[in-house]
Amino acid sequence: MAIVEWEKDDTVGVINMCNGANKQNPDFVEQINRCFDRILEDPEISSIILTSSDEKNFCQGIDLDWLGGKFNEQDFDTMKAFFLAVNKVFSRILLAPVPVIAAINGHAFGNGAMLACTCDFRFMKKDKGFFCFPEVDINIPFLPGMIKFVRKAIPEYQFNEMILTGKRVGAQELENSHVIVKASENAEALREDALAFARKFTKQRSIFGELKKRMHKDIVTVMETEDVEQIESLKLFVQ
Repeated sequence: MAIVEWEKDDTVGVINMCNGANKQNPDFVEQINRCFDRILEDPEISSIILTSSDEKNFCQGIDLDWLGGKFNEQDFDTMKAFFLAVNKVFSRILLAPVPVIAAINGHAFGNGAMLACTCDFRFMKKDKGFFCFPEVDINIPFLPGMIKFVRKAIPEYQFNEMILTGKRVGAQELENSHVIVKASENAEALREDALAFARKFTKQRSIFGELKKRMHKDIVTVMETEDVEQIESLKLFVQ
């Protein structure tokens, strides 16, 4: 069953997460990577929108039921492989040679909010949904690379408050602080706004990709070094 799928809308590749809360597990990683593969094989596509088909959720982050099961089984190799794979999805978006635009149509929590932060631009509907980092409440600290790429998307004062309190933030507040391009009125307007913005991009992949590579060099370096060390030693868990 498809839990992530994509469609082509003129020059835009639209990736739809289509599994309810869209929680991240190995199947999610495999299918979202497959969508990026197919989209980037098409030279006519000049931008990507990442969104969800669910009415309430964009992405609720890591599948904690799956993760907890692996933890109880002491299957640490599978856990490590998963976190490394998720990090590769994040870095893939950071380095994609076309703009990746998050159309946040509902709740974006934890790794779901981080997924949106790796994108180049963000839109969010204002009639339903919150943006939140609950890690402080569930005892899972940010990896060093996460801290760096979230900071590229969120102003420092707001980053500090959201990370340390777990505060839920709505679309209008995110627009006011320029985390998102626009707080759209509803789901229909969100899609229209994101598509209109995405269609403006006709940049060459070579220059766009090189600019992103240079912009995010420090972030990716930390992800490939410090993050890997912490994942391999399972320091990302706090008891």
